[in-house]
Amino acid sequence: MSANTLSTAIEEITTQGYTVITGFLQPAQLQSIKALLARINGQFLGRNNFEGDKTERIYALLAYDKVVQDIIEDSRIMAICEAFLEANFLLTTSQSICIHPGETPQPWHADDVFYSIPRPRPMVGLSTVVAIDDFRAENGGTEIVPGSHLWSDEEIGGDYREGESERDSAFAERMASQSIALEMPAGACVVFAGNTLHRGGENNSAGPRQALSNQYCQPWARTIENFFLSVPRELVREMSPKLQSLLGYSVLSPFMGQVSGSHPLKALEPGYLPPVSRLDPHL
Repeated sequence: MSANTLSTAIEEITTQGYTVITGFLQPAQLQSIKALLARINGQFLGRNNFEGDKTERIYALLAYDKVVQDIIEDSRIMAICEAFLEANFLLTTSQSICIHPGETPQPWHADDVFYSIPRPRPMVGLSTVVAIDDFRAENGGTEIVPGSHLWSDEEIGGDYREGESERDSAFAERMASQSIALEMPAGACVVFAGNTLHRGGENNSAGPRQALSNQYCQPWARTIENFFLSVPRELVREMSPKLQSLLGYSVLSPFMGQVSGSHPLKALEPGYLPPVSRLDPHL
């Protein structure tokens, strides 16, 4: 990403809450992701209206294939994260999202809604959605409310913390009237502030709408996914230093994230045992 392009992306996220990177994936990456999803989809339909009754989500996606890892640490995304997040920022979730035909609209929400800091607030998270199929209004392309990252809780004026109440139709209609449906080709990526209101649209088409969503957060924020438990250390050991840092094998100065007084990277060393495991059981 050139300096001018990066500057434009930062300006658009700052002012409107999102930016779109066209041609984000190389053709080979796109084909690899499609092959991966064809192999692992078909098991994990959503458990509620927010996840979607006709939507598949596969979490800890980076553990399935290196192509996902490469996308997570793409230099363009890292540059944008560095512009908005503090050093040693973290990966908070890595998932695929496949919206099947007949799915209803997702509730309006913000990805950083878990953090109980009054709005308007500085950015806690930064989200990406990568189109694996073409995004169109009729197949569930992401709908976004431009400028909503700057709104206070009072300006939002609705229950968006768990997704808006199904009974609050006035809120849903107000958000829909101010939103746009992102139409972008497969391989494009939308990057948006974690406090920007958005939703997955309804799928009225005959085919699925597949996407990846990798999200990042401040190094002091709790992550959506607990990667320490979902990604085996044997896999993490083979990842790049940057990915290891993104997964939390890093320290926020002076010592947030330490493991028994040591850097967490020590936990990736073969045969590592935490100090408590080395205690004499007879003591």
